[in-house]
Amino acid sequence: MTITSPHLGSPSSEWTDARLLYALEEVVETELNRHLKVAKDWMPHEYVPWSDARNFPGLFEDGEAWDKEQSKVTELGRIALVVNLLTEDNLPSYHHEIASLFGRDGAWGTWVHRWTAEEGRHGIVMRDYLLASRAVDPDKLEAFRMQHMAEGFESDNRHSMLHSVAYVAFQELATRVSHRNTGHQSGDPVCDRMLARIATDENLHMVFYRNLLKAAFDLAPDLTMQAVRDVIVNFRMPGHGMPGFERAAAQMAIGEVYNMRIHHDDVLQPVLRHLKVMDMTDLGPEGLQAQDELGMYMGGLDSEARKFDEKLAARKARMAARAAG
Repeated sequence: MTITSPHLGSPSSEWTDARLLYALEEVVETELNRHLKVAKDWMPHEYVPWSDARNFPGLFEDGEAWDKEQSKVTELGRIALVVNLLTEDNLPSYHHEIASLFGRDGAWGTWVHRWTAEEGRHGIVMRDYLLASRAVDPDKLEAFRMQHMAEGFESDNRHSMLHSVAYVAFQELATRVSHRNTGHQSGDPVCDRMLARIATDENLHMVFYRNLLKAAFDLAPDLTMQAVRDVIVNFRMPGHGMPGFERAAAQMAIGEVYNMRIHHDDVLQPVLRHLKVMDMTDLGPEGLQAQDELGMYMGGLDSEARKFDEKLAARKARMAARAAG
């Protein structure tokens, strides 16, 4: 797409967040219109097994206390579902972050509100599913939600609109992958269908931001390359501050819901390949340095992922031997 802007081709030193927002407005409008044509509205309540639901103790005398044996969901599925839902729960903070960076006017503002509305469905349907199917302890889930949201959320990339665009291009895909793998590992076909529906939304969000990132590369290749390098090298999922995240992340890594290999192969590489980031040549000294550093980091991440793969294979072999013995 050709971007008609008085700033097109400006040296990197002249680009500011305000100028980039203005220059990308046309792209945002085009991508918003495309998104609205392909996105399908869906009803969260249609994905919830309401017939499995029953009262919990409290106002109802016939309430039945929660027990994990009441649910079809696997232990790994339960852990990943809680992480995924608590991440979705912080939507008010995410909305504040992107609204502050992208603004509430014009195509940018329309996208911010549309994205927020779509993301809101995810938290609604996941919580309703978890409670109706009795997949998690409702008291602990609420305590975790209160603790996580009370601490708030501040993005690592809140200092820069360009860094934020780069981050969400990868993070939306990471969320899609995490939801899909959680569904596969959940042990419940109803859960799998629900998370597949959520993952479809997340993929469309990724495409929006990925196309926006491509336009940023066309406008300011050096700055965008530096932003992509910074985001990938320092990448953290938005739920990193939730209670017990490190332990849950380790269990999800071992269970192959989300780990270094998945992060490298299924999240970072697809976006980098699609945008041909490592093949770009129209870069100045700073852009070339960032590209080189990004390449070295990706090589190191692949090596670390290979070591993790070997440890995971050895662990599986030990478990299989124990089961056979």
